[in-house]
Amino acid sequence: MKKCVFLDRDGVINIDDVNYTYKVEQFVLVKDVKEALQIMHDNGYLLVLITNQSGIAKGIYTHEDVTKCHAYMHEITGSLIDDIFYSPYHQDFTNSLGRKPGSLLFEKAIAKHDIDISKSYMVGDRGRDLVPARKLGLTTVHIHEEGHLAETADYVAVDLLDAAKWIIKRDQKSEI
Repeated sequence: MKKCVFLDRDGVINIDDVNYTYKVEQFVLVKDVKEALQIMHDNGYLLVLITNQSGIAKGIYTHEDVTKCHAYMHEITGSLIDDIFYSPYHQDFTNSLGRKPGSLLFEKAIAKHDIDISKSYMVGDRGRDLVPARKLGLTTVHIHEEGHLAETADYVAVDLLDAAKWIIKRDQKSEI
């Protein structure tokens, strides 16, 4: 079984300063993201993106727009993210367990990649990112620039690099 870090996209990988990030020119990496991904990758973690893309359900953008953004993300991060699962749904239009806080996308990734949840993490910047992870038994990391503890998080990081360092340090301690 594989250990994995599940990642939210907007606010964790890319700067979330527009209503919807669906154009390549809007897609700007958060500082030190590539280094953080590299650290986790080099330490044997599968990296899986789980993201809500409700703008599709709302008719703001298309699956093709998301695919282009993700191709660009792969290009600028050195293709360190191993797989991507996204939900095109929004609760005002369609109910779906795939949309966070539902757990379906996590469950699909776990089955597809033979992931060991006891050795895996979820990194997100919102409570709804962490809810399904907690239900499934993943260790959770909440990214918050000011470092305030989310009630549902095992750790609060200021950014993905901080999260990556904490994950690796915790992983090394558990091996002793």
